[in-house]
Amino acid sequence: METTRIERRIGVRAPRERIWELVADLPGWDRWNPVETTVEGTIAYGGSIALTESISGLPERRALVRVAEWQPYAQLVWMEKRGLWFSAIRYFEIDELEPGGCIVANGFIFSGLRGEMHFDRHRKALRGAVDAVAGALKAAAE
Repeated sequence: METTRIERRIGVRAPRERIWELVADLPGWDRWNPVETTVEGTIAYGGSIALTESISGLPERRALVRVAEWQPYAQLVWMEKRGLWFSAIRYFEIDELEPGGCIVANGFIFSGLRGEMHFDRHRKALRGAVDAVAGALKAAAE
């Protein structure tokens, strides 16, 4: 099965604890995240997260996703499956380069025939979304 990915990595002058504090505070995402808002749920393996996704150029939608992986101060990964032909993974990764300095990545991975088609059709909007989230998380953390 083919997969497609879109990602934005950005340097953040903040300790990983500060960045994780923002990522782990799901109800607080609407204060800094311009794409995923009204976020509710629990960060736990298999935990459910409900969120509103507002990507410029696409209709706003409410999504229910499952936490696939997480590691405090390092990553949060969730997955959404829409039938047999579409799955999407959304992730945040924090790599500490030195105390007070990190590289933060956020992105989408699509798989399945419809996932690839969704990516191809909405590549520009998805690029804008990951760029906006990266800039907003950097500004909130610093």
